[in-house]
Amino acid sequence: MDKWLRDNNVVKVVAVLISVLLWVVVHMDSQNNAPSSTSPITKDVSINNVNVTVNYDKEQYNIVSMDPPEVTVLLTGTSEAALKKMNTSTFKIEADLTGRGAGTHSVVLRAVGTTSIIPNAVKVEIVPQTVRVVLEEKQKKEVPVVINVTGSPAPGYKAGQPVIKPNRVHVTVPSSMLDQVESARAEVSVDKATGVVSKQVKLVAYGKDGKPIDGTVSPQVVDVEIPITNPFKTMPLPIKTIGRPAAGYAVSSLQQKIDQVTVYAPQDVLDKLDFYDGLQIDLSGLTEDKTFTLDVPLKDKVTQVDPAKIEIKVSVVPSQTRTVDNIPLRIIGQSDGYTTTLVAPENQAISAVIEGAQALLNSLKLQDVQAIVDVSNLPPGKHDVAISLNLPAFLMKAAQQQELKATVEIAAKGASPTPSEPAGSAKPATAQGGGAATTATPSPTPKPSASASGSPANPSGGSASPGASATPRGG
Repeated sequence: MDKWLRDNNVVKVVAVLISVLLWVVVHMDSQNNAPSSTSPITKDVSINNVNVTVNYDKEQYNIVSMDPPEVTVLLTGTSEAALKKMNTSTFKIEADLTGRGAGTHSVVLRAVGTTSIIPNAVKVEIVPQTVRVVLEEKQKKEVPVVINVTGSPAPGYKAGQPVIKPNRVHVTVPSSMLDQVESARAEVSVDKATGVVSKQVKLVAYGKDGKPIDGTVSPQVVDVEIPITNPFKTMPLPIKTIGRPAAGYAVSSLQQKIDQVTVYAPQDVLDKLDFYDGLQIDLSGLTEDKTFTLDVPLKDKVTQVDPAKIEIKVSVVPSQTRTVDNIPLRIIGQSDGYTTTLVAPENQAISAVIEGAQALLNSLKLQDVQAIVDVSNLPPGKHDVAISLNLPAFLMKAAQQQELKATVEIAAKGASPTPSEPAGSAKPATAQGGGAATTATPSPTPKPSASASGSPANPSGGSASPGASATPRGG
């Protein structure tokens, strides 16, 4: 040993080893005496009033109640950046009732990330941890669709009843509300409309109290059409006849299947119409029955007539004749300030041969025939005036009947007749009397037409022609 210690090389090696040991000892001591590194700092974040989301079959069930509906969420973590990112937009508190039916359920809540996965550095605690949810089964009820029409159409137009397709729908609500459901409704405006309003509308369920209710409507959208029309009025449809059947034939009846029409027009036009005239049929030359099909014309400002076509059947038979005696004469058209005296015939009555269908002749009465003497526009003096016959429909003066005439004398009231004026003179009307031509009877009869036109009544069941008089052909 002493020998080694005397060796310089050995001493150097030992010195190096001791130096290394001293360095190790000193270094380890400094490490032990140095302050320790900083421990992780934990932070807490509390989020109050977080809504609970419930997963359940929304088609079949409804949430009756949930207790509590909101919870408090405690977030704990060592990463401040992670905590700052955590808010109610990045996660939700969920109660999973998938597959559960009606009844009361106690469910453990869980936090579920919405935009990303909740980081492991964040611990989530929910207070309270469970929620109590009551589910109720839903039921369907079929209800009518009601369309509320709002606004006013253009002046002179009216809104009709809405046409709805479909007009009934199903409303799904919780069982406890089923009896309250009454209808599904929507609104459609017809403001200033002049034509049909067609729309698709979204329906809302309504209860018996007239207020909206929370229900699912199926189908939720329906098609609605609202007709917009002029005001309308139903009125008689008279048919005028012109011409006469062939010689030896007469009309026995006129059958009008439709004798009334519905007229659509502005109200001021309808107020002036009591009947809708303008249609006529020509009987000229008929020897057998005939059916006429007529288009009903549109008058000024009339937009529609319903029906637009009508059929009229005319029955034709061989004609017969009948003589009617003691037909009293009626004077019409007298001027104010003048008197008219019937000079001839002396008995102030005539006989006339009437032609027509046998059935109509058989039912003809004396009071059905009027013999008219029209003195309109005649000056004072004596005049021979043709006698016109007013007859029921489809009767006429027979072809063999000679012309009928009467002699009248016209004089100013209080003055003697003027003998110098020969009978039969026809001078223009004078200003004497200054009055319009009027009838001399309490109930004046209008001057008959020279043509065979429609008549006010048809004894055999033919169509009436309001306001028109039956005049025999040939006068």
